[in-house]
Amino acid sequence: MAEITAALVKELRESTGAGMMDCKKALMENDGDMEASVDWLRSQGLAAAAKKAGRAASEGLVGVATSGAKGAVVELNAETDFVARNESFQDFAESLVQIALTGDGDVETLKAADHPSGDNVAEHLTQLISTIGENMDLRRSAVLEVENGVVSSYMHNAMKPGLGKIGVLVALESTGDAAALDALGKQLAMHVAAASPLALTRDDVDAGDLERERNILMEQARDSGKPEEIIEKMVEGRLRKYYEEICLLEQTYVIDTDNNVEKAVEAAAKEIGAPVSIKGFVRFALGEGVEKKEEDFAAEVAAVAGGS
Repeated sequence: MAEITAALVKELRESTGAGMMDCKKALMENDGDMEASVDWLRSQGLAAAAKKAGRAASEGLVGVATSGAKGAVVELNAETDFVARNESFQDFAESLVQIALTGDGDVETLKAADHPSGDNVAEHLTQLISTIGENMDLRRSAVLEVENGVVSSYMHNAMKPGLGKIGVLVALESTGDAAALDALGKQLAMHVAAASPLALTRDDVDAGDLERERNILMEQARDSGKPEEIIEKMVEGRLRKYYEEICLLEQTYVIDTDNNVEKAVEAAAKEIGAPVSIKGFVRFALGEGVEKKEEDFAAEVAAVAGGS
């Protein structure tokens, strides 16, 4: 039996929103396995859908830049928000996204790229760490490009133009009016920032994620005591709802809640004067998936211990 530490309980609680004692029980039932414990809580109706990324744990900046039919987004991490407000840090982030705009999205290639300072990106980052005195990391980058159309961007919680907490790119393929197309792209990017889709279409949903979701829904449905053929129909209905929540084209459009994104794009295409296709999107939220430093939560530890 794995040791169920208070830190494990806290991590599960933060990722699911379930109560401390429920999290402890879930970990005990699943021998400390975090993913299995999340699924157990969900099957018991004690947690919301598992988050794809943990709580934002790292400070720094996300940067976006576009140039016609190409766009780039990068994430540059630091230890504190204070450093994220440092002018030298911001200047470096701005230079990074411009360099990324000339590349293919590979972060290691970006680190090896020449920097305007005369050294390469990785070397300049090391120098910046030495100067500012805080650890930093060029964590990830991505690039979107289309043959005909535009790549539009949106920055949520912008600290300055192109730099902030959540950066989004949306690539639209179309031969229609470029200005109108970019306006649509910016609205769609705002939607992506707010709705956080995980895939463009059903075909793009990760097979493992889909199977995991189906298993959870099956377990929940069996608790109803209904016949197996009814359970199958219940699960298929709930999976349709799942797709509507995570697939961009099926999500309710936040700017026009009477339509989903697919229908909104079709309507916009009539004004743009040509068919419009969403070819891809990227959403970077600062710090997602990075573990946060442990904090003092003695009272919660005592509560867990007391419930043993």
